[in-house]
Amino acid sequence: MIPAIFGCSGPELTEEERAFFREADPAGYILFGRNCVDPEQLRRLTDDLRDIHGRDRLLISIDQEGGRVARLRPPQWAAYPSGEAFDKLYRLAPASAIEAARAGAKAMALELSAMGITVDYHPPLDLRQSGAHDVIGDRSLGADPMQVAAIGRAILDGLTAGGVTGCIKHMPGHGRAMVDSHKEMPLVDAGADALAADLAPFKSLNKALIGMTAHLKFPVWDAENPATLSEVIIRDIIRDEIGFDGLLLTDDIDMEALEGTIPERSARAHAAGCDIVLNCWAKMDDMTGICEALPAMSEETTARLDRALEGTHVADDLADEAGDLLAKRDALLALTEEAA
Repeated sequence: MIPAIFGCSGPELTEEERAFFREADPAGYILFGRNCVDPEQLRRLTDDLRDIHGRDRLLISIDQEGGRVARLRPPQWAAYPSGEAFDKLYRLAPASAIEAARAGAKAMALELSAMGITVDYHPPLDLRQSGAHDVIGDRSLGADPMQVAAIGRAILDGLTAGGVTGCIKHMPGHGRAMVDSHKEMPLVDAGADALAADLAPFKSLNKALIGMTAHLKFPVWDAENPATLSEVIIRDIIRDEIGFDGLLLTDDIDMEALEGTIPERSARAHAAGCDIVLNCWAKMDDMTGICEALPAMSEETTARLDRALEGTHVADDLADEAGDLLAKRDALLALTEEAA
């Protein structure tokens, strides 16, 4: 198995993709809007991916946070609010915010499970920072580490209850970025004392089964390499100080913050300590190059992947419970409007 997650080019697999995926045997797949037309089509696509590999517990993933980061959208799928909605409610009624986040995440997971999706890149644990670039912005669950950890835990629990594994991101923290790492490399000049607050939510949720790195430079820890490519940050900060021992993925290896070819970046990230390289754009040359650049998956990574997928479940249909959970979430979130 190749320690990489690949994208698909469209709503159906091409014959070239089908043959390549069968031979390459990647760790899993990531879906985008280009792959999602309607529930029937999407379930056919995920079933097709599972058939290629002959295993039900396959990592088929998506970015479904809510708000502006949602690959599944109405009218075909339910609507989900951004993290800011739970942030506002928490400041008014913490217990209600936690319950709303848990109910919403379980409803989301039930919908994803019915689509054949087993992993959601959610929740972001990045603290919201005044004056920072809005690449995080309203996606954040708040500015207070304890609050972010509490809501984040509720989201992880809700996803798990619905048969989907969540992913904490973006370690060691993306909230201070002053530029968008999709376009250029953010440089975070904060010292270790200030960054301790950024690490706190990740420490609280360090038993999460999957985590994702950030393409940011932190000179206080490593002056040369961004977190994704830094052996020092992955070993000393993510694995040691945060204490995360789950499956560690890169953020999209294609983002413009990183330099070098896609295979070169992938090899560097893997050598630095990332378990799996995430490649999103379904470019056959890049995927082939990644397979040539990476070794076969290690036993340690295989064990982490197996643990991450152990509690996942692919449902036959969308559970009736989903509607009640969404109604509960919306009733709780409405408390902020009533208090305004």
